Amino acid sequence: MNKTEEVKIKSILPSNGPTADEVTKYIGKYIDEKIVIKCGGSVLINPNLFNLFISEIAIIKKLGLTPIIVHGGGKRINNKLKELNIQSTFLEGLRVTNQDTIKVVEDVLIKFNKEIVDALKTKSCDAKSITTKENNIILVESEKEELGYVGKPTEIKTNFLNEIINASQIPVIAPIGLKDNQTFNINADIAAGAIAKKLKSRRLLLMTDIEGVMNNNELISEITPDLAEKMVDQEVIKGGMIPKINTCIDAVNNGVRGVVIIDGRKPHSILFELFSDKGAGTLIRK
Repeated sequence: MNKTEEVKIKSILPSNGPTADEVTKYIGKYIDEKIVIKCGGSVLINPNLFNLFISEIAIIKKLGLTPIIVHGGGKRINNKLKELNIQSTFLEGLRVTNQDTIKVVEDVLIKFNKEIVDALKTKSCDAKSITTKENNIILVESEKEELGYVGKPTEIKTNFLNEIINASQIPVIAPIGLKDNQTFNINADIAAGAIAKKLKSRRLLLMTDIEGVMNNNELISEITPDLAEKMVDQEVIKGGMIPKINTCIDAVNNGVRGVVIIDGRKPHSILFELFSDKGAGTLIRK
């Protein structure tokens, strides 16, 4: 790397993130690779964390990487349903979604999707909305009859997705899909996993409100899919972490080089994960 490139990298990086030396060491690994980033939890409702996330995406784009964003919106959906006096019930961690609920889910996610796209544009990053109303790329089948309009992806239209990427735009994908022109809600981790598998992405980052996989209050920095399965069986991993881990295992077993659960509340967790020796969170890979 020549002096000019080094100066450029230094000018892009935040002062409290990874050093230019660390970035230089790892950047070659990710150039020309696709990185799917699912953001959820506090990142989506805390303005400071949201702005930090947008800045982070802008930085990795300016460094020459190819980020693909899949966003959740559960907390915003909860707030809107409460406001409208629509009761929420959950089955195995998934929201039971009837005709009234799916309309709210779709409206909230589309509005939020546009906010992310607009925020990226303020950082000079061209981005494109992918929702059920605009550029839909996800076709689904029904997850379970008793869940109502909850779907699991059956097809990802990668041709259109690659067109967006080749135009140097950042795809911003809402976790909703279509079946016979009916909108279905999709768990955002599952949507991100399906997209990462289809693209054979180098990394899938699941940003959430926890540090990663814990054992006796200690963060586990790396595990294999086999060990993760054992930890589920032994109930070391339980509750809401189970669907997340199942997504990780499925992705790693189907062409994604590594999946990382990272804490979106920590500053620069994406940069530290991609560009430092110690990473951030828990990496699952073979």
